[in-house]
Amino acid sequence: MTPEQSGAAGRPGADPRPAPEGSPADGADPAPGRATGEVEGGTNAAGTSGSRADSDESADAADGDDKDRAGDGDGDGGKSRRRSGRSRRDGRRKTADAGKSGRGATGTNKTTDTDQTGSADTDQTADTNKTTGTDQTAGTDGEKPADPWTAFGPAPEPVLGRVRRAVRAVGRFLVHEWTLAAVAALALAAAMTWPTLRYPRYTLPQDYWDPSLQAWQMAWSGHILRTDPAMLWHSNTFFPENWSFAFSDTLLGYAPAGLIGVGPEHAVLRYNIMFVLAHALAAFGAYALARQLGAGRIGGAVAGAGFAYAPWLLAQAGHLHIISNGGIPLALAMLARGHGWSLRYGYRPRRRHAGWALAGWLVAAWQLSLGFGIGLPFAYLLAGVVLVSAVLWFVRRRRVRRPFGRRLFLADLFGGLIFAAVGGLLAIPFFKVAELHPNAARTLAEIQLYSPPASGLFTAPGESRVWGELHEGARAALPWPPEMTLLPGFALYALAAGGLFFSVWRVRHRLFLLAGVLVTMALAMGTRFLDGRFTYVPLFDYLPGWNGLRTPGRMMLWATLLLGLLAAGAVTAFCMRVRELAAERVPPWPGPWLRLATLLPLVLVLAEGLNVTPHPVVPQQPAVMRTVDGPLLVLPSSQNLDQPVMLWSTDRFQPMVNGGSGFTPGSQAQTREATVSFPDYASVDYLRRIGVKTVVVLPEQLGGTPWEGMLDRPVEGLGVTREQVAGSVVYRL
Repeated sequence: MTPEQSGAAGRPGADPRPAPEGSPADGADPAPGRATGEVEGGTNAAGTSGSRADSDESADAADGDDKDRAGDGDGDGGKSRRRSGRSRRDGRRKTADAGKSGRGATGTNKTTDTDQTGSADTDQTADTNKTTGTDQTAGTDGEKPADPWTAFGPAPEPVLGRVRRAVRAVGRFLVHEWTLAAVAALALAAAMTWPTLRYPRYTLPQDYWDPSLQAWQMAWSGHILRTDPAMLWHSNTFFPENWSFAFSDTLLGYAPAGLIGVGPEHAVLRYNIMFVLAHALAAFGAYALARQLGAGRIGGAVAGAGFAYAPWLLAQAGHLHIISNGGIPLALAMLARGHGWSLRYGYRPRRRHAGWALAGWLVAAWQLSLGFGIGLPFAYLLAGVVLVSAVLWFVRRRRVRRPFGRRLFLADLFGGLIFAAVGGLLAIPFFKVAELHPNAARTLAEIQLYSPPASGLFTAPGESRVWGELHEGARAALPWPPEMTLLPGFALYALAAGGLFFSVWRVRHRLFLLAGVLVTMALAMGTRFLDGRFTYVPLFDYLPGWNGLRTPGRMMLWATLLLGLLAAGAVTAFCMRVRELAAERVPPWPGPWLRLATLLPLVLVLAEGLNVTPHPVVPQQPAVMRTVDGPLLVLPSSQNLDQPVMLWSTDRFQPMVNGGSGFTPGSQAQTREATVSFPDYASVDYLRRIGVKTVVVLPEQLGGTPWEGMLDRPVEGLGVTREQVAGSVVYRL
C-alpha cells in the first residue's frame, strides 16, 4: 500500500459520495465536470456546455437537491441510506485504526532487528531497551507511537462548539438565495410604492374611499376575533342588516394584523404596511414560481417584477384585495416543488416533497381568504389542474403506477380538503347575501359596462410615471379608464415575444404559455371579444359564483403572470449565451458591458412600473365618534362619504347605518331617502322604528347634498335633543 493509499484509507470520515449542491429551488442538475458559476449581474461563469447548461441557476437551481438525492421526496429511502452511509464510515474508521496499529508494531520490530545486527553501541542500546522492557519510540508516558503516515493525510476538521455552529448556521441563512430574495423584494416594494411609507399614519394610496373601507375590514376582523368571533359576519356597519361583512371581499386573511392596534390611525398604518408587503409578496411569489419552473435568477427577477409592478396594477392601487395576489404564484411554486415538477425538466419523482405540497395548499387557502375577486378564478384553476392530473394518471397508469408516495398523497388529500373547506365556509355568507339581496348579483349589462376594448391592453393608467401623460388621449376614449387600462408593460410584451423564439422552455411549453396569454386576455375583454359568447358569458352563466365578479379586466392578472414566465425563459436563455461568451474570454470573466446586458431587461420592466400615485390625507376623525353611542346614523350619507365613516368607527365599532360596499342594500337606500327631511316627525319615527338612537351631522360636508338645510329645521315637539360637540351636531332621539 502506498503512502497516499494509506492516508486515504486512514482519513477519518471520508465519504466517496459527491457533495450536495444545497440549492433551494428546483432547477438544473449540473452535468459532471460542468462549471456551475453565474454571470448574471457580473458574476463569473466558466461553463461551455451549450444549450444544456443553465446560464445562472446550475449551481443552485434546485431547492434541497442534496436532500432529494438522498432519497425520494417522501424521505423513506433517505433515512436508510443515511444509516448505511454512517455504518460504512464507521467501518472505514475501524479499519484505518487497525492499520495504524499494525504499521506501528511492524516499524518497531524492524528497528530492533537492525539495532541487534549493527554496531556495539546499537547492541547496547537494544539490550538496554530489552532490559528495561520499554520502547523508546513510544515515549516515556506510555502513549501510542506517532503514525508517520498522518503527514500524507488532510488536517483534521476542527470540532465546533454550539455557539460557532449557531453562528455558521445564521451566516448560511443570511446569504441563502431565498433570504436575499425576500430582503430584495421588501426593499424593492418600499421603493416602488413610495411615498406610501412616508406618512403611513395619515395618507392612503390613490384615494381615501375604498382604502378606508379595506382599512376598516382589517380592523373589524381583528377586533371581532378578539372579542366575539361568532359575530364575524355581522359587522357594525349597514345596521340593521345581517351578514354585512360579506357585502364585499373581506381581506379576512389579514385578520392577524388586525389584532394589533385600535383606532383610525392604527388602521391607516396597518393598511399602508400591508399594501407594501402585498407588493413584496407578489414579486417574491412570481420569482419563486419562475425559479421552480427552471428559470435563472435574473429571469425569475424579471417575472417577479413584471407580475408585481405591471403598469395596469397602478390603477388598482386603491384595491388591496387585487394587489394582494402574491399567494397565487407562491402556492403554485410550492405545489410544483412538492410534486417534483418543473416546466424545464419535467416530472422527477426523486424530488417530491410532501411538506412543500401541503404548504402550497395552505398558502392557496390563505390566498382564497383574501377575497373571491381574484381567488375564485384561482380556485377553478386548481380544480382544473387536479382534474387534468387525475385524467393523465388514469391514462398513463401502466407506465407510472405510483406517481405519488404515501406521504405526498396524504399531503395532497389533506391539503386539498383544507382548501375546499376554507372555500366552502367562506362562500356560505356570500351565498346568503345573494339570497337576501338579489340586487347584489351582477348582470350582463353591468359586465358590458366594465368590459375593456382591445385598445385597453396597450393603454396605461394615469398613475404610470412613464406612460401616464402619453396615453391621456387613449384613456379618454375608454368608457371607464380605471378598469380598462390594462397595459402589462411594453418591455414585458417584447421580452415575452422574444421568448417565443429564443428560450429555455421547450417549444410546446412556449405554445402553451402563449395560448394561456391569449385566452386570459380574451376573458379580460369580457363581452367585447366576440360578445363574450364563447369566452366570458358561459363562465358567467354556468360557473357558481362567477356572476359575482363585476370587472372582467382583472383577469389580466393571469395574462401578466404568463407573460412574465415567457419573458423569464427568454432572459434565462440570453444569460446562458452571455455565460458562453464569458467562458471564451481569458480570463473567463464577463466584462462590464456583459454584466449590464444581463440586468437591462430587469431595469426596463421596473422602469415601466414607476408610479405617480397620489396619496391624499385621510379625513380626520370627528371627536364625537370617540364618545357617541350607537346605533347611529352619520349624515350626509353616500357610498363614498360612508367609507371614511366606517374607518372612524374603529375606536368603538358602534352599530351604524352607514357603510360602503359593492352594492347598496335596500334598507340603507330607504333610510337615506327617509332622512332627507330630517328632523321631522316622519324621519324621526322611521329612525326610531329601525332602532337608531343617535344622528351625527357633519356640517362641513352638507354642502351640495340633499341634507344641506337640515340644521335650520326646528326640533321642538319631536322629543329630540340637539347639541354641538366639537364641530359636529348630535341629535339624540
